[in-house]
Amino acid sequence: MGGGIEIRPVAGAADRKTFIDLPWALYARDPAWVPPLKSEVAGLIGGAKSNPWFEHAEAAFWLAWRDGKPVGRISAQVDQLVLQHMGAGTGQFGMFECVDDPAVAMALLDTAEAWLKAKGMTRSLGPFSLSIWDEPGLLVSGFELPPTVMMGHHLPYYEALIEGRGYAGIKDLHTYELPIATGFPPAFNRIVAAAEKSSRIHMRNVDKSRFDSEAALILDILNDAWSDNWGFIPLTPSEVAYVGKKLKPIVFEDLIRICEVDGEPVAFMITLPDVNEMTADLDGKLLPFGWAKLLWRLRAPKVRRMRVPLMGVRKSMQGSRLASFMALMMVEHIRRAAVGVYGATQGELGWVLDDNGPMKSIAEIIESKITKTYRVYEKAL
Repeated sequence: MGGGIEIRPVAGAADRKTFIDLPWALYARDPAWVPPLKSEVAGLIGGAKSNPWFEHAEAAFWLAWRDGKPVGRISAQVDQLVLQHMGAGTGQFGMFECVDDPAVAMALLDTAEAWLKAKGMTRSLGPFSLSIWDEPGLLVSGFELPPTVMMGHHLPYYEALIEGRGYAGIKDLHTYELPIATGFPPAFNRIVAAAEKSSRIHMRNVDKSRFDSEAALILDILNDAWSDNWGFIPLTPSEVAYVGKKLKPIVFEDLIRICEVDGEPVAFMITLPDVNEMTADLDGKLLPFGWAKLLWRLRAPKVRRMRVPLMGVRKSMQGSRLASFMALMMVEHIRRAAVGVYGATQGELGWVLDDNGPMKSIAEIIESKITKTYRVYEKAL
């Protein structure tokens, strides 16, 4: 590579450690960055033994080096489910981190694109780190706010580096934030009151003692509810189990609700305490003492922010009056628990597709505002 830049594939434990550790140098002066747990990143990129996504996908990882120092990283991936649901020839890139140097970004992106073309791909979509269920999109606004649990964070100059290589934005994903301590507007409360009087709707907390079956039920509703959404990729049974195992320590029964209509489960809402508030001082390390600190904090968590990463209503109910009733009732009852039990004062919905009318309507009625935007880019190969 020109300019003293060398792109090398990640090979072996030392390279994987460098790949995982690189953001610590890049974000050292970013006050909003929250160090990810290194064990989580290692599991994400560790192959089928640690991440069942690899059962239907393959990925390659590279590091950029200059003068013996790592200055960037990237992944490229081909997912058979993406090819089925997003179109033949759709490859993806992700895990993109880079110094502020167009030459480094060019070398990384060119390498990823060459790999994708060799696999028969005709377009590059990203960033996805590694799938749409992990960290989709590049942060393009809201850099001053720290990311909540399971949300990405990027440096402002990444946008110019990616667009400078011919990538064009094709989809925006938003997060909405709002104060929750004092409740919602009167119109919202009137709808919730009407919903609570409906004899057809029954809402319950998730039952953590039946965690596996509850997780399977929620993700079955999710796969149905989201099946027509842009970028939707169904979760496989092994991925359901994997996600459930990851989320179980931060699942609290009163923050996850399931709604039934005439006895049939048709809707759910998942809310998570912002665990990033509990891990920010761990510097990405659970050993030797991080585990103990985190487990202690999770016993009776008190957080400022709550995040709603997922909610859904089965397609057979979408657009109905009952669907609106259930959605707003779940929002209100979880808000009460978030404030009363966990001390939260802020709520975040996200991410929300820019064309998701029902979710945008909910965000509007509770008077929330867009605080972050993540952008997915595309380039023809």
